Amino acid sequence: MTTDRGRGSHPDAESHLRLARSPQPSVRYFALTELLGRGEDDPEVRSARRQIPRTGWAADLLATQKADGFWEAHTPRTVREWVNFLRFPPFRSTIWQGTVLADLGLTSADPRIRKLAECVFRYNLALSSPLNLYTEEVCIVGNVARMLIRFGYRDDRRVRKLLDWMLEDQREDGGWNCAAGAPGTLDAWEALSAFAAIPKPQRSAKVDRAVARGAEFFLARKLVHEGPPYAPWLRLHYPTHYYYDVLVGLDVLTQLGYGGDRRLGPALEVLAKKRRRDGRWALDRIHPDELPRGGGRTVRPLALERAGAPSEWITLTALRVRARVERAS
Repeated sequence: MTTDRGRGSHPDAESHLRLARSPQPSVRYFALTELLGRGEDDPEVRSARRQIPRTGWAADLLATQKADGFWEAHTPRTVREWVNFLRFPPFRSTIWQGTVLADLGLTSADPRIRKLAECVFRYNLALSSPLNLYTEEVCIVGNVARMLIRFGYRDDRRVRKLLDWMLEDQREDGGWNCAAGAPGTLDAWEALSAFAAIPKPQRSAKVDRAVARGAEFFLARKLVHEGPPYAPWLRLHYPTHYYYDVLVGLDVLTQLGYGGDRRLGPALEVLAKKRRRDGRWALDRIHPDELPRGGGRTVRPLALERAGAPSEWITLTALRVRARVERAS
């Protein structure tokens, strides 16, 4: 980790300071706290956090939220609409928006986030709902659990129920899979990411065991070695949604405390080779694969930055990974 006191002595110091001056308050906040080691009581940190919902990416997303807390055109009027509520259309509906807002650092301290969370609890996490998520695929369960934990609902019984489902759904090989009965796959990273959102001292023994088995599953495959080479896993993208790539794997594993594991080496080498000469990383794709099609039309992605250009968010994530690896060494 670079500290302000150690300016210039760290190979990433200039990049850290550049991000700490970002016009995006979310980037600025995480650069100050995770890269420069500033505390939450630091005036610049407090200022950046206050600005997250007021300007920049998060503010732009919140500006399109409906008064009742969701992004859809109206509340469900039929069972069919209820079943799909908050999840469709892909990338633009409430849950997709919420996962990004959670990444950007928003919490239930903001009343608009509380409204969003209440929508999820009412329409997706009520036992009386036509479709609750307690037995759904791990991709959406993990994303929703991670989102709600980051919002501040970790101790809510409905969030604990999601965590219990992911513990139950872990496969014998330590991984997870969205296909019933199939062995684990690197693509199903969302359960580990939800567990990574829980501070280690607050994880149960069951979660710790699941994390250890899940981390070993990813590390044994060096994060990208599963079957024939798969090019999309080497393309850096954001929002992550339910897509996987090498940076997604590095981010989750280093959050979980495995930054010192030598098996991260090949993935870290891939990340290093993708760094530009100016110290930044590019956003390779909005999504690493071709986007799915719905109703004969190309699905419209949710994007914060332009694909092919230097990315503040990808650069921030890569530098956070490097900082965690350094602290673990």
